[in-house]
Amino acid sequence: MNIDRVVLAFAGCMVVTSLALAHFLSPWWLLLALFVGLNLLQASFTGFCPLAIILRHAGVRSGRAFN
Repeated sequence: MNIDRVVLAFAGCMVVTSLALAHFLSPWWLLLALFVGLNLLQASFTGFCPLAIILRHAGVRSGRAFN
């Protein structure tokens, strides 16, 4: 698995977790889904993703999106 797939899987898990927490606990958890979505949007334009940097240092092989 490369960095691109890990980032997308992590973002998806965070959105699903945020929706579950918003449903069961508080609608304020939707702000987490908003943050993840905005981070994905800015990463698509700039190529900067903090998680990709962490994963690169952890030794996960690079993909095409986050070089």
